Amino acid sequence: MDLPDVHLLSSGTALPGAPISNAELAERFGGDALFAEWADTFVGTRNRHFSVDLATAEVRFRLADLGRIAAEKALDAAGLTTADVDVIVMGTSSPDQLMPATVNVIADQLGINNVPTYQLQSGCTGAVQALDVAQQALQTGRHRTALVIGGDTCTKHLDLNLDPAKLSPSELVPGLMFGDGAGAAVLSTTPTDGSAVLRKVLVRLTGLGRKPGHVVEWYGPADLADPPPSVGEDYKAIEESVPTMAVEILEEMLDDLDWKDVDYLLPPQLSGKMTDLIVKRLALPDAQEVSVVAETANTGNALPFFQLERLLPRLTDQDRAVAIAVESSKWIKGGLALEKVS
Repeated sequence: MDLPDVHLLSSGTALPGAPISNAELAERFGGDALFAEWADTFVGTRNRHFSVDLATAEVRFRLADLGRIAAEKALDAAGLTTADVDVIVMGTSSPDQLMPATVNVIADQLGINNVPTYQLQSGCTGAVQALDVAQQALQTGRHRTALVIGGDTCTKHLDLNLDPAKLSPSELVPGLMFGDGAGAAVLSTTPTDGSAVLRKVLVRLTGLGRKPGHVVEWYGPADLADPPPSVGEDYKAIEESVPTMAVEILEEMLDDLDWKDVDYLLPPQLSGKMTDLIVKRLALPDAQEVSVVAETANTGNALPFFQLERLLPRLTDQDRAVAIAVESSKWIKGGLALEKVS
């Protein structure tokens, strides 16, 4: 039996507060102009948005707040309401709480009830994994419209008392890469004028026997006597592995689809500099790049939705797009392919 096409109708996004530049970060943490210049040159991420007020340490936005805003924007862009949503799937590596699940808090804020909800905890492929689950749910025929949400609030792990002068470059780089945000998309088996067909979603764990490239701890009372560092990152392993994995993802997807070329490339968004290196390795000179990381920083599971939000209005008939994501905590390959059809 042929499965029905699943269409990406829209995408919406949300960022907390005003952008924070490298110069503003340097001023807040006692750095100098050379620090900001180093960040611009070697990291290539110029701005980020934080849920935490750097001056007061007040948490101004929770992930649920950002997810609700992004979902409302996505539904509005699709011309739908919350009453049209049959199923909700969310991907995040930083839920507001272990329980209740953030996806259910967002549903409550939206006024949605009596639908299946799923929350997937994963790094930078969580959004792709959520889209995969939503696509499969729609193809069963039991649902017609899915709301897919992805986002992270990484600044809950930010030490506001850190001294950049005491950190090595390998410790500084991850701290400059990340920001907070959320995104959402609406999928349906019923197309609209602005929609694109989701031709393929790739999700594959490839971490057997490999050390994690990224670790985020959580603590209970028994851990507090001698807690490990809350975040650990093997940036060198990420720098070495992600470009190679990105090429493997692209080649596999193009082979499976029998596509010789694509019109748009949505590359992994680790940092501005890393994205530039990955795009060169992917070697698609005729594809238009859709990148946002230099302005938003790495917002984890929100980033693909920022890319999709920019992509959808640009697609014309027969355009093809490929998005690539790599999860470095335990090494997951992720990707999706879209095609605009009449």
